[in-house]
Amino acid sequence: MNVAMIGRGRVATHMSKALLKAGNGVVSVNSRTLEELPQDADVYIIAVKDSALQDVIRQLTNLLKTKNDAPLIVHTAGSMPLSVFEGYAENGGVFYPMQTFSMKREVDFREIPLFIEGKDKRIRELAESISEHVYELSSDDRKYLHLAAVFACNFTNHCYTLAAEVLEKKGLPFDVMLPLVDETARKVHELHPHDAQTGPAVRGDENVMNAQAALLDGRNKEIYELLSKSIQER
Repeated sequence: MNVAMIGRGRVATHMSKALLKAGNGVVSVNSRTLEELPQDADVYIIAVKDSALQDVIRQLTNLLKTKNDAPLIVHTAGSMPLSVFEGYAENGGVFYPMQTFSMKREVDFREIPLFIEGKDKRIRELAESISEHVYELSSDDRKYLHLAAVFACNFTNHCYTLAAEVLEKKGLPFDVMLPLVDETARKVHELHPHDAQTGPAVRGDENVMNAQAALLDGRNKEIYELLSKSIQER
């Protein structure tokens, strides 16, 4: 398919590479230069921040309103519903890759779960050209999927940042954590996360928890105590 990618951020960059590798034609434009957009694309993929999505949809549909056939327009946002297309595009859809993307790290898009929504059959066809794990999911259910991803990825990575700060104060590199981080991630391939939990909180070791909390102050101490309490409650 001929694809026009609107956006040049991390999602747009990695998805464009995957689409090209799968044999699709891809033209990438910045969301601020839609006048450069090709008018003959089969699919328009909008990969911009959530706050800009509605405005980009409006601009895009205004540019394409003279076309006789309705092109497929999809967005890649995990937290935005299919209904953002109402009143603008009949052939709207969702094309959400559930993965964390960084510019300096390559990913294998074939292994990334891709969650789709919409009536147009081209959505699945395009999704299956780049991923071996394609799922149809409603907007309502996708809100919970995205929430789970924030806990599993974003919050976890923030905890890595907090750990790095603790280590840096004593001149230790974060590298010493990597075997622990890797084994923690590997375990949940075989065990339910609840069964894989270890540490002083799950053991109910109040002496250790109190001693560690005393090493912290302010917000970090609050986070430590809140997470410890959440582990114990489960």
